[in-house]
Amino acid sequence: MTTVAGVDSSTQSCKVVVCDADSGEVLGRGHAPHPEGTEVAPAAWWDALRTAGAGLLDGVAAIAVAGQQHGLVALDAAGVPVRDALLWNDVRSAGAAEELIADLGGPQAWADAVGSVPVASFTVAKLRWLADHEPERADRTARVLLPHDYLTWRLRGGEPGHIPEPTTDRGDASGTGYWSPADNAYREDLLAMAFRGRPPVLPRVLGPDEPAGRTPSGTLVAAGTGDNAGAALGLGIGGGDVVVSLGTSGTVFARAERPCADSSGAIAGFADATGAFLPLVCTLNAARVLTSAADLLGVDLPTLESLAAQAPPGADGLVLLPYLTGERTPNLPHATGSLHGLRPEAMRPATVARAAFEGVLCHLADALDQLTGTGVRPRRVLLIGGAARSRLVGAIAAQVFGVTVTVPEPAEYVALGAARQAAWALSGAARPPAWPACTAAEIPAPSDTAAGRGIRAEYRRARRALYG
Repeated sequence: MTTVAGVDSSTQSCKVVVCDADSGEVLGRGHAPHPEGTEVAPAAWWDALRTAGAGLLDGVAAIAVAGQQHGLVALDAAGVPVRDALLWNDVRSAGAAEELIADLGGPQAWADAVGSVPVASFTVAKLRWLADHEPERADRTARVLLPHDYLTWRLRGGEPGHIPEPTTDRGDASGTGYWSPADNAYREDLLAMAFRGRPPVLPRVLGPDEPAGRTPSGTLVAAGTGDNAGAALGLGIGGGDVVVSLGTSGTVFARAERPCADSSGAIAGFADATGAFLPLVCTLNAARVLTSAADLLGVDLPTLESLAAQAPPGADGLVLLPYLTGERTPNLPHATGSLHGLRPEAMRPATVARAAFEGVLCHLADALDQLTGTGVRPRRVLLIGGAARSRLVGAIAAQVFGVTVTVPEPAEYVALGAARQAAWALSGAARPPAWPACTAAEIPAPSDTAAGRGIRAEYRRARRALYG
């Protein structure tokens, strides 16, 4: 049996799966935590990968890494990091993003150039911050990598003093702010503008099935990709499929045949890991809102769900705007969460719990609206992430999205996507292998849409009252 490995190097942890290359059957799993914080020593990711893969990776024929997007790994000429990596959720570069938008002439100019408008998450904004706030470190920066690029490089033997050519892929490169999915090329003029004229070496961008090289022991290393593109590949999404991911943050994305350029900044015009495109809306707030609501009420998550199920749809008029940590979409970086419609009959644990579930899903329904505005026509929503295991989440999602909701069997879809890419690169075939996806539940949209429309109308009214 030929086996392959996929790595999900996320913000919080490293997960490894080993699969049969032909069927996709998962044969082994490993896990290791990452340090907390918004800046991390890149070597910690490498240590976590080795811990998670201990005893699993011996004998695999190929491996690929799917990693958290956008972060900045700056290496000196010897391959040593000049500072800890800045992660996607480090918002100190928010001002730098605003400066860059103005420098190029506005949001439309950025959308036309690279398919996305920079926000604090993007690597291009972090480079401007580094140039302006730590110029000595910026001067020492010889190479700029993304988190998944760094791990792919380390797998190929990269280390201080030994520097094989770094590589990346279309999916992850499209989140930098200086690579164009439409042109399939770096915009080095934008890189130079962001980094105040400094010319760091960038990774070579590989095709989705193109190997990056081999490990020192001879294992093939595939191109790898970003986490969302990895999840899309792991799920095997096709036309009419929209993925809603309920993790710490939320993402809504779909596969598209043409690149997207949204000047509002709501939709990131990413590439995917198959050679197509992946328009994506990201929210900072998702499943963490439910955890916070449970903490507020002094209960655990199963009890929160049980309470919410006792309240009627619409939560007796109570509306939660779930912007607990500020928000990226809509662009409200300094917002906070808020409860609206407080009346004596609504001030009960059950209605507060229900408002938390409905607030999160109305928030993601707004993100879905952004995608449908570009011509995406969802026939179903695939609901993934830890919160997708909740039956109530699925039921409310079908109600407020107004389409069939499919909940795949719980799995590490980012890592599975990386493993599928590794099998693809190993096979040399024109397409990735056909690995079946299993469905845990399918919830049709209600035939009576009045309740869902009412919930969304109240949510929209509260949002407009506070934010316009």
